[in-house]
Amino acid sequence: MKPAFPDIFDAIVVGAGHAGCEAAMALARMGRSTLLLTMNVDHIGQLSCNPAIGGLAKGHMVREIDALGGMMGLWADAAGIQFRTLNTRKGPAVRATRAQIDRDEYMRVVKRDIFSQQSLWVWQDTAESLLVEEGRCAGVSTRLGEVFKARNVMLTTGTFLRGLLHVGLSNFSGGRLGDPSAEGMSGCLNELGFELGRLKTGTTPRLLKDSVDFDKMEVQPGDDPPPPFSFRTTHIPMPQLPCHMTWTNAEAHEAIRSGFERSPMFTGVIEGTGARYCPSIEDKIARFPDKDRHQIFVEPEGLNHPEVYPNGIPTSLPLDVQKRMINACVGLENAQIVRPGYAIEYDYIPPTQLLPTLESKPLPGLWCAGQINGTSGYEEAAAQGLWAAMNIQAATEGMEPFLLGRDQAYMAVLVDDLVTKGTKEPYRMFTSRAEHRLLLREGNADQRLTKTGRRLGLVDDDHWNLFSRKREQIDRLLKAMHETGIKPDRETRKTLEGIGASVPGKMVELASILRQPQVDVRDLAPLLPMVEQCDEAVLDEVTTEIRYEGYLQRQKELVERFRELENLSIPEDMDYSQVAGLTREAVEKLGTIRPMTLGQASRISGITPATISCLEVYMKKAGLL
Repeated sequence: MKPAFPDIFDAIVVGAGHAGCEAAMALARMGRSTLLLTMNVDHIGQLSCNPAIGGLAKGHMVREIDALGGMMGLWADAAGIQFRTLNTRKGPAVRATRAQIDRDEYMRVVKRDIFSQQSLWVWQDTAESLLVEEGRCAGVSTRLGEVFKARNVMLTTGTFLRGLLHVGLSNFSGGRLGDPSAEGMSGCLNELGFELGRLKTGTTPRLLKDSVDFDKMEVQPGDDPPPPFSFRTTHIPMPQLPCHMTWTNAEAHEAIRSGFERSPMFTGVIEGTGARYCPSIEDKIARFPDKDRHQIFVEPEGLNHPEVYPNGIPTSLPLDVQKRMINACVGLENAQIVRPGYAIEYDYIPPTQLLPTLESKPLPGLWCAGQINGTSGYEEAAAQGLWAAMNIQAATEGMEPFLLGRDQAYMAVLVDDLVTKGTKEPYRMFTSRAEHRLLLREGNADQRLTKTGRRLGLVDDDHWNLFSRKREQIDRLLKAMHETGIKPDRETRKTLEGIGASVPGKMVELASILRQPQVDVRDLAPLLPMVEQCDEAVLDEVTTEIRYEGYLQRQKELVERFRELENLSIPEDMDYSQVAGLTREAVEKLGTIRPMTLGQASRISGITPATISCLEVYMKKAGLL
């Protein structure tokens, strides 16, 4: 039986979306007494927009979360109804997993784990303000008048801070359609000295599945067998469903253009900045007038869900225009809208006000994760929730902060971009944002991060044993590939010719045979029987390590050169106005962001190599290096 609420929690997590659920579970599993405060217990783990998890760079972050001992990958595997590996024709760095998710099942498994987790309590209420004691965040007060005290508070408020929904020229307050907004916290943050900004995102209309003619659309099946996200998943439990694809057309575009004069985007009603890389359909039509069609992926909302999600047409156009646009598309001629598409504006905290740990600078003890930091996407949110939780754990235990390098994880790229460069539009992760993406493959996320998760207490024994077994197999197989000699004798020649491999003219290591692109590592079992004893993930990882050996080595050499700057710490109280040669702009930006290292300083927008040289010279003269 779970005991009564503690008098003081180790942490309060405000918001039960993807950042909040990931953070609350991590904190509780690491032994921290945690309160998860949510406006609606029924909506814990809600997939507010599209019913999918993963994708390019996003799938990488789900794998990283899992490697550290987090939950999103396990939850997605438990509720996934279609899994696909994207970019299979490209290199391993940019291949990624994406899954369609059963909305109801996902929330069920998330709530199951949240409510059964020891050291984790749930309370339905709205956080109205923060408590401050001796200059530190000390808890929250709620709309119902409750006061909860805590040593740390994490805000994961999503789109709920002064949320305003738009359908055509009609607008009304809400955190998402059907849920109220949170009105009090923004004023509290302002009073505490935080700068707030305004962002906008949008979603598509939901359609009645029985009104859609799928026979007119292109079928998109998933992979067989389905590739899981989690390194701990042994099988996918849910039946698998196809998606379907159709297109917009000239008639749909004409309907969209007819609504421009009643569009909240084009009439200036919406003030917040929208997502550059996930524009509304009306924005696509306005920006690309010569493009005669756009893809629509019709995605199932669940095995038995009556609605489908037409991915690709988020909109805030008037409802009559939405209907005309939908019914103009092939297969959607008789489609009925169940829920309208809409845009939502909300407050966020420009993230340069955060430390690299995601603790706020103006108020120690207050942490922020997810869309409140200016990001977009479930995966970005969950990664931040886990990042902040692990830093709360490190701070509580008196350990060094949990700070990964940009060469170690996509989530590190995400956090570094946010706190160093900030964002004025919803931030979305792409593989192109990572300088060392060949090192950051989905398949090696566990090799990069599981040791760190173990050190912080989030990787349990079963997880650790799986990781250790895989690591041992990889090491043994790599060693054998390099140490096994292949002679071009008659028997070997016959084997190599049988698998379509070129026969070497002299003795070579087996690894050189695997470097031939037409050779599959599994075909080498006659020459190295231990291949048959290795797991599929091990074979894939060894293939990548051998085929890209030269590229990987050059990437690692670059990382070492960059690391020299990353290891040069800047004093927290550095007076940049005393550094000779700095422009007024550089002094202002460095003083505002307060970078922790010269490496971080070099990535601030507008900071030039000359500025870094001036800093380095000043710090050497001052005996700081």
